[in-house]
Amino acid sequence: MQILYTILLYLLQPFVWLRLLWRSLKAPAYRKRWLERYGFCKNKVKPNGILVHAVSVGETIAAIPLIQALKQQYPHLPITVTTMTPTGSERVKSLLGDSVSHVYLPYDLPCAIHRFLKTVQPKLVIIMETELWPNIISQCHNKNIPLIIANARLSERSANRYRKLGSAISYLLSKISTIAAQNKQDGERFISLGLPPDHLTVTGSIKFDIELTEQQQQKIATLKQQWPLNRPIFIAASTHNGEDEIILTAFQRLLLKHPDLLLIIVPRHPERFKTVEKLINDCGLNYINRSSGQTPAKQTQVILGDTMGELIELYGIANIAFVGGSLVEHGGHNPLEPALHHIPIISGKHFFNFKVIGEQLISAQGMQVCQSSADAIYATIDALLNNQNNRQQMGENAYQVLKQNQGALGRLLAIINQYLKNKD
Repeated sequence: MQILYTILLYLLQPFVWLRLLWRSLKAPAYRKRWLERYGFCKNKVKPNGILVHAVSVGETIAAIPLIQALKQQYPHLPITVTTMTPTGSERVKSLLGDSVSHVYLPYDLPCAIHRFLKTVQPKLVIIMETELWPNIISQCHNKNIPLIIANARLSERSANRYRKLGSAISYLLSKISTIAAQNKQDGERFISLGLPPDHLTVTGSIKFDIELTEQQQQKIATLKQQWPLNRPIFIAASTHNGEDEIILTAFQRLLLKHPDLLLIIVPRHPERFKTVEKLINDCGLNYINRSSGQTPAKQTQVILGDTMGELIELYGIANIAFVGGSLVEHGGHNPLEPALHHIPIISGKHFFNFKVIGEQLISAQGMQVCQSSADAIYATIDALLNNQNNRQQMGENAYQVLKQNQGALGRLLAIINQYLKNKD
């Protein structure tokens, strides 16, 4: 099975190049650093350290507390962080600077992975969430490099897909040193696919272990000082195609009843900034681009969040948060970031990527789920704007869910220490 997978992957490479070129039309960064995607990264990394892979922005943000803890506990070990997307790369640079090396993880081709591992020579590989790449897993196993899937999650839908691979998936899972699952249900799904039980530990989700850095706190304070608006702010974060229209339609109706309401809309992907800007303009709304550095005036109705790496700070000045990717079938994004700021959370019904976390927030009355319609969004936000006590209580409920579930990072670090204690 793995041989067929590898042959197919080689045959698909011309289409991969075309896709990179196509994506680069809207995001030019996809045109750069192609050699890294084939394992050529000499002089860009420091060998004999820890390799952490986070596929894109969400996984990168989740990995930050882990990486910072690793830097503190193992200051003598260099850390290489890999991503697959330019946006993930930008987050690594903005949040970690030169304290780590960053390159793109190569495509899962045997020659590229061999070249990459030969250069990096990691003592330990940590892959965030659930990236099951057969060739990198096999080569780490063959080279006796411990590999941990950290903060691992596996939905029932994904488990059913993997189940179709039969014995191939159980053979692959047996090569993983440890899977640190977010919860018992995820762990049971891995076991059902053939993971040896002694390769599983349920740590909880390290996404709960987020804290604002001093720099982030200062930036929020600066924004509040620069934008002394004294008006309610609704943020629509990480929106996807098909969601912006719903949000803007609901917002236009809300303005009739709450004329001082300010909307901050932050598209998930930078290649959509121009598209969303046109939607805002077509609605006849008064808006500014965050990238312009302008201060919102009294007549400003919308701020387009067309910058990278600022979402956590923008949550900090908002009163109500909608978390995108949930009105459409994308699976949602991390609702714990707004919870960190004690603000009520609104989500669509498609939050399957954060099912357990979402259910905890709903049960604690910290998150409200809406149908995928402007009417539903309007009604929910209108009710929250009309009831400050309820709004504040929802925000506090969300924050308590965050605090009560912290501790996964410490459990994950204990696992990591078992693999590194004999390799220092």
